[in-house]
Amino acid sequence: MSAIPYLLTFDRIGSPDIGYITTTQYADNVPFTIRRVFWTHGTPPEVMRGRHANKATEEVLVALAGTIRVKADTGTQVQEFELSDSQTGLFIPAMCWTEIRYSEGAIALCMASTDYAEEDYIRDKAHFKKLATHLTL
Repeated sequence: MSAIPYLLTFDRIGSPDIGYITTTQYADNVPFTIRRVFWTHGTPPEVMRGRHANKATEEVLVALAGTIRVKADTGTQVQEFELSDSQTGLFIPAMCWTEIRYSEGAIALCMASTDYAEEDYIRDKAHFKKLATHLTL
């Protein structure tokens, strides 16, 4: 059985009068070694991003600004998440199809377990469903 997506909370230091630092320094709650960090921004609200699964890559997605809505499909379970707090991350396991919507001005930070490799991506949902079904048998 494959892993399922879940929310995690990062350590936050500071106060309202001076501001905050949110950190993964101790990274005990990130379930993998971070190999790549990237961010997406400037995505119009009517555009859906994601629309893929990764064969091996695990990710943690964080909304640094705005709101990000994620539909996560493991092939056996569909969950929806709303990220709008930079202290909260969404763990996205390998073999999880995602569909992501951004509010105006949203910025998403992604921490990934692997370097980018196009061959790791599944971009056809029907093919993903077929693979996911075989994994659960």
